[in-house]
Amino acid sequence: MQFSKNFQAYDLAIKLYQKTKKLPVKNSLKDQLERASQSVVLNLAEGSAKPTQKDKVRFYAIAFGPVREVQAVFDLIQIKDLETIELADRVAACLYRLVYRKTEILDRTSRS
Repeated sequence: MQFSKNFQAYDLAIKLYQKTKKLPVKNSLKDQLERASQSVVLNLAEGSAKPTQKDKVRFYAIAFGPVREVQAVFDLIQIKDLETIELADRVAACLYRLVYRKTEILDRTSRS
């Protein structure tokens, strides 16, 4: 990782993107799959550069949508590569934790 250390979600998203590029998917779904996996990486990168936790969480939440899109394409093409499926699941789990744990913290601090 070039810009940040210890950012597991970003590292996993890069790996997911690299794997999705190699999948044998037809035309429009291939394009959609690659764009969705790129979007995850780019939103994580942009979010990590934001100055406030609230802004960071917003971009991490945006990245969560394209991860689900990648998983939906996997369902459509009936992917059998368990390693790639598990990688997408790990990215989704990391994003879930980033978004919902930080949202809980932000909610608690805004109430005080």
